[in-house]
Amino acid sequence: MASSTATATPSRLNTFERPPLRTDFEKRVDDVKPMKSDINALILDYLTTEGYPSAAARFSKEANLNPQQEEESVKARQAIQHSIHLGSIQDAIEALNELEPQVLENDPALHFSLLRLQLVELIRSCNTTPGSDITPALNFATTQLAPRAPANPEFLEDLERTMALLIFPSDNLEPQLAALLHPDLRRSVADKVNKAILQSQNKRRDAAIRDLVHLRAWAENSARDGKKAIPDSIGLGLDGDNDDRVDGDDDNIHGDGSHAHEAMMMT
Repeated sequence: MASSTATATPSRLNTFERPPLRTDFEKRVDDVKPMKSDINALILDYLTTEGYPSAAARFSKEANLNPQQEEESVKARQAIQHSIHLGSIQDAIEALNELEPQVLENDPALHFSLLRLQLVELIRSCNTTPGSDITPALNFATTQLAPRAPANPEFLEDLERTMALLIFPSDNLEPQLAALLHPDLRRSVADKVNKAILQSQNKRRDAAIRDLVHLRAWAENSARDGKKAIPDSIGLGLDGDNDDRVDGDDDNIHGDGSHAHEAMMMT
């Protein structure tokens, strides 16, 4: 006689995964309801501080907020940054001296950075034009940078490194030299100039969102150091995923503001 084996039927409760338990931290986050007006003010502050005059003007009207700075002042800062991004350093220096003449007088390091970038642009032009005369670059280095270099060892080192661009082929440079020709150098100098202008106008040098990102990173690191019960990964929530963590810096906010601007825009 054939025997039959009973097959156990799994319980219906086991066919569905139970949702993960929410931590106290996540519950507290969900309980926080920031006011829309505060978020809008934060966005306007970013657009104004980073130098987006048209966007700031439109957003202030749409969000019914008063402008944080005069539009002409923001436009002037934007124009200077734009010139630097294009490599038109002399135009930027002239515009900066017209807007805030004391900035370069009071900040030799910033002045040297601009002049060094101007030398880089002259050398870039020489390298991209076959048979180009390097005399203008040599004369500029001799008259504008060499007299300033002895005042600071870093100036001298920067000048020597920049002059090396005239010696080595541009398509076979070591990383330190290649970095001088990368657009990131223009962006870095433009950001320094923007902050210097804001400081001279008694304005905050950085947008509030950047301070908040740093504060958030500090709070998370402090909580982890204190063995607090928080999730393994905490996203910023800007893109709806967990790939936007900040580990102590604001690298997730692009230098051009695109990430934070697009993600946070709301009216």
